Amino acid sequence: MSLSYDLIRKQVAGMYNTESGILPEQEIDSLAAKGLIWSPVPMRTDQFQPASLDLRLGDRAYRVRASFLAGSRRTVKERLTEFEMHCFSLEDGAVLERGCVYLIPLQERLRLPKRIRAVANAKSSAGRLDLLTRLVVDNGIEFDRIEAGYEGPLYAEICPRSFSVLVRTGSRLNQVRFCAGDALLNDSELAELNRQAPLVLGKARIRGGLAFSVDLDRNRTPAGFRAKPHTSVIDVDLEESYDPDEFWEPVHATSGNLILDPGSFYILVSRESVTIPPSHAAEMVPYIAMVGEFRVNYAGFFDPGFGHSESGGGESRSVLEVRCHETPFLLEHGQLVGKLIFQRMIEPPRRPYGSVLGSNYQGQGLKLSKHFYRN
Repeated sequence: MSLSYDLIRKQVAGMYNTESGILPEQEIDSLAAKGLIWSPVPMRTDQFQPASLDLRLGDRAYRVRASFLAGSRRTVKERLTEFEMHCFSLEDGAVLERGCVYLIPLQERLRLPKRIRAVANAKSSAGRLDLLTRLVVDNGIEFDRIEAGYEGPLYAEICPRSFSVLVRTGSRLNQVRFCAGDALLNDSELAELNRQAPLVLGKARIRGGLAFSVDLDRNRTPAGFRAKPHTSVIDVDLEESYDPDEFWEPVHATSGNLILDPGSFYILVSRESVTIPPSHAAEMVPYIAMVGEFRVNYAGFFDPGFGHSESGGGESRSVLEVRCHETPFLLEHGQLVGKLIFQRMIEPPRRPYGSVLGSNYQGQGLKLSKHFYRN
């Protein structure tokens, strides 16, 4: 049985050093109020998520020759002169074409304190459209990583892989979370958390995180969906506006097996139901490379309260955004494909993920992005 939200709040300070952890919504709001996160365009209340901030596209986009990082002691603006092909406005909306790479300045800028670093990821709805969306910053030597004390602009690198998409100024494809100190739980801490508030139904497999497997039960139809080629454009700001049959084809597991086709993109689902207590957040990472050369997520961040019963969680599975590399690969029902690494919150958010927020993916099973009619 899940711990109550009030009890979790009381226990967090006793279990962990609350000077270290992911900043909740109320602390992100405080950073913005102090001008440490700022924008020339006033930020909206609904940008503030339980443990992250939605980032908005700016008013122009650059088509670039290749993906790139600024590199040490270089700005993105400087490097852009090497890679820019052409620039165009997003104010009235524009199409980002499948297979092309774009760099878009974001509306938000940062003035991070010396003890606060940041990590970005694609929003779930972007990941489920097979949008490769990463954050780029000045002096950056890694995607999606922002060093403590960073001051400067933010950029989104976007490469649509399966569908061309329509975006505009203010569209939200990335989110960023802020962290102080070491937030990561080791295996013994994770086992203790699972003892107090079970994180999965059944036995928890803990080894460098919480392992999860793929659900390819042959009695469940379909087992997943594969993106169709040569579809029409998807407007990223529309919800429940597209017929899934025009963009996706169902895939079926034969005797609990599915052969992944290189170059194809799949939406599958985990076998396990997942619970993220409001005191913690989680991130999906590959299990180990030796289990197969494929990726299982683009977004992969689980907000505090995902799947939690008091947040309207019910049975919430992990949706897998799957693309295999170079050679066909056989997936089998129950095969380990990834793990969740858990991070402590400095304190639980004032509004955990779930029914209070009207969160799109609470209580999900096999589910496409919010852009499609309910499937």
